Amino acid sequence: MKPDVTRLEKVIITVATTGGLHGKEANPALPEQPKDIVQAMKDSYDAGASIAHIHARDKSGLTTSDPTVYQEILRGIVERCPGMITQVGNGIGVRYTRGRDKPADGFTQAERMAPLDLDPRPDMLTVNAGTFHFQHRQTEFLFDNSKAWNTQFIAGCNERGIQNEFEVYDLSHIANIMKLKHLGVVTGPMHFSMVIGIDGGIPASPQNLMTMIDALPDDCSWQVVCIGKHQMPLCAIVLAMGGNIRVGFEDNVYYHHGVLAQSNAQFVERAVRMARELGREIATPEEARQMMQMRAAKAQSTFAEAA
Repeated sequence: MKPDVTRLEKVIITVATTGGLHGKEANPALPEQPKDIVQAMKDSYDAGASIAHIHARDKSGLTTSDPTVYQEILRGIVERCPGMITQVGNGIGVRYTRGRDKPADGFTQAERMAPLDLDPRPDMLTVNAGTFHFQHRQTEFLFDNSKAWNTQFIAGCNERGIQNEFEVYDLSHIANIMKLKHLGVVTGPMHFSMVIGIDGGIPASPQNLMTMIDALPDDCSWQVVCIGKHQMPLCAIVLAMGGNIRVGFEDNVYYHHGVLAQSNAQFVERAVRMARELGREIATPEEARQMMQMRAAKAQSTFAEAA
């Protein structure tokens, strides 16, 4: 893909309010319970976010795969944020079974397959596009995302009319998705999220970002997901090149160096200002759906229905 600094297409902003790793110990303002996550999504929606990237926590604040918690969050977003694109993270996060100060575990592939049957159905489910050693604090495990397993997951999404977000943590992950496209597994529009700066994935740098963009197909939509201190500099580069961005507490808990952010909406508000300074307006949820070749919001289900 050839980036275009003269491209003034509207910007799609995704907000990832919670994530599946750190909690309130990292920032007391991070929302953990469903009502707080929904409120954070509503505030971010009002500020300009079109996509809600969702992870869930149990009553103690620990990452959970419990479908009832996800469904409560989904219903709240559908009811309070008309048209907002709902996107559930297929990786779930890490499970602290021995305490937050001990190494954590990943979730099973059966648990990661369960979001296929959420009610209401999310608009999008993420596909983690390759296997790698995921690292976070004291935790390291093999994050198994084989093409065989992803083929099963994508087939389940296709059967249910759920679109995918392809999260690519390295250059080879883009090649994995393109192979699945060639094999006919990936059949719909492609939306790539280049995840940069995760320990175990590709390091955050402008050079690595440009290499990944160059490997993207021309007929896709794309955004950067950048972690920590590199988030805003690389988001600025992407905005200048016509791409889209993700912000929120999942990726960064600091607003400035040493200064904790007050809310997810604060990140969205800054992203909106940055985009407009570069001559780019913000896509509404309806416009984002058109840009990503998604179904209209009026067709989305708030209750179970046949695919």
